[in-house]
Amino acid sequence: MTVNPDYLVLLFATTSGASGDQLGSDEKEIVQLVWQVVDLATKKAGQVNELLVKPDHIELSEECQEVSGLTEETLTEAEPLEEAIEQVIILIQSVLTENTFYLCTDGQLHIRQVLHPEASSKNILLPECFFSFFDLRKEFKNKFPSEGELKDLNLQVMADYLNVVVDSSLHAFTAHKVQQMSEIVLALISEPVCNSKMERVDDNTVIRARGLPWQSSDQDIARFFRGLNIAKGGAALCLNAQGRRNGEALVRFESEEHRDLALQRHKHHMGTRYIEVYKATGEDFLKIAGGTSNEVAKFLSRENQVIVRMRGLPFTATAEQVLQFFSPACPVTDGSEGILFVRFPDGRPTGDAFVLFSCDEHAQNALKKHKDILGKRYIELFKSTAAEVQQVLNRYSSAPLIPVAPSPILSVVPPPTFVPPAAAVTGVRDCVRLRGLPYDATIQDILVFLGEYTADIKPHGVHMVLNQQGRPSGDAFIQMRSADRAFLAAQHCHKRSMKERYVEVFACSAQEMNIVLMGGTLNRSGLSPPPCKLRRLSPPSYAFPHGTAVLPAGAVLPAGAVLPVEPAAIYPSQFLLSPRALAPTTAFYPASNPLYMNYTTYYPR
Repeated sequence: MTVNPDYLVLLFATTSGASGDQLGSDEKEIVQLVWQVVDLATKKAGQVNELLVKPDHIELSEECQEVSGLTEETLTEAEPLEEAIEQVIILIQSVLTENTFYLCTDGQLHIRQVLHPEASSKNILLPECFFSFFDLRKEFKNKFPSEGELKDLNLQVMADYLNVVVDSSLHAFTAHKVQQMSEIVLALISEPVCNSKMERVDDNTVIRARGLPWQSSDQDIARFFRGLNIAKGGAALCLNAQGRRNGEALVRFESEEHRDLALQRHKHHMGTRYIEVYKATGEDFLKIAGGTSNEVAKFLSRENQVIVRMRGLPFTATAEQVLQFFSPACPVTDGSEGILFVRFPDGRPTGDAFVLFSCDEHAQNALKKHKDILGKRYIELFKSTAAEVQQVLNRYSSAPLIPVAPSPILSVVPPPTFVPPAAAVTGVRDCVRLRGLPYDATIQDILVFLGEYTADIKPHGVHMVLNQQGRPSGDAFIQMRSADRAFLAAQHCHKRSMKERYVEVFACSAQEMNIVLMGGTLNRSGLSPPPCKLRRLSPPSYAFPHGTAVLPAGAVLPAGAVLPVEPAAIYPSQFLLSPRALAPTTAFYPASNPLYMNYTTYYPR
């Protein structure tokens, strides 16, 4: 967008934490707003204005106190952020009356990483002027493209290049920065320049976000990254093997610059949970959000529609029944054309469907029917995204990604199990399950977490579980030497913290552990078996009958003594010919998508 405003309002925000290039990276609150009006027609700058802001938590870092000269006492009588913003706008409009103005900041951080995230977290509706602004560094770069990289620019570099000198002794630090900005602006407009491109801040190229609440939607993701421009259809929620959201998302931004700003929000909070943000690739994004059939493309071609996902439909459900389920308070867009049933490759229904609504109001009314009855089943409803539609359809419409293991050659010999058969059959709860681990947790972190109970871990007894993308799922299983020690470990370690997260610890049996490690689920409703029969994902443990007694050398048999004879037994050839190799300290046995499992061993000293 090209614009020619009458005035610029130079804005500088100070938080109670880091400043400079780290501004906003620590989620600290705004404590000071400084601004100055520049008349572009007369090329004159007004006076520098300052307004203190009272944060919810008055705790200033040493850097903040040193840079701004503020103290905690000076903020006790200040206005909270919402009232401070209103006051700033009133003061600006009283000076400019009906003239148009735009904000101008030193870089992106003041608006994108500070004002918008804090306003979002405090449910403050920002005035329209905060949704478009000039970036002074970009304006300088546009006029002097050969003057270094954009990321290396700051006020001092620009001032030195333009021979702008501001006496720092006459102003406080923040006022001095705003004064520098005004002198740079006046220097830039002293000669005719091309019209500028406005920075647009949409509440809507790739990062991976982990640790999202399972009920979070694309709107929650957009809210978390508020102030940054997410590309259209750029929020893709990841699903697990059962088609449920696994707490991860891939997000595609409009530019690399905004992606880099998103990475600075690593471990910022969404509610009470901190969200991990990492770089990802376009290939990662396309695996989740790409590839649609003609039917899906036609369904998603309707713009400005809100998508709701239905789960748990009767297999005999029809489009007419779905329309009756929602009408009349929340009419479906285009009737039956606005319903997409999910089916297996052979045409069998999966019990899932996606429904389009023309506006958010209709979608919200539809979501109020969550767990209402259709036929004889209650229906789960969730707000969804185009990326989730594609992901679910791709999952169910493709052939099984995990091949079924071939039948054993000799059925008379039971197949080797993951753990010794005695443990699996008895159901003794001699294992513990850790749930809610940080995604970067290591074996050493688990050992430190368990403390004195580390000595009770069996050899090869630490098992980290991976999700469908081959990344840590936040779960782990530990095999203990006895059920008593497993019970005590669960009792004493439950809800202890590991890296700012509390971890849930439960006692469980080896059978339950095996089912989860093989792709099943374990929750309050009980055990759910894996979706298909999988190959073994860990080294087998062989069970041989007791060997025949061996006489020591030189022994003499008493008269009439007879050596015991073992009954004949049949074993597969690999049991007889291939001795069992020693397990390495860490081993990984790859499995086909979408289920992965990492078998990690730990040898107690």
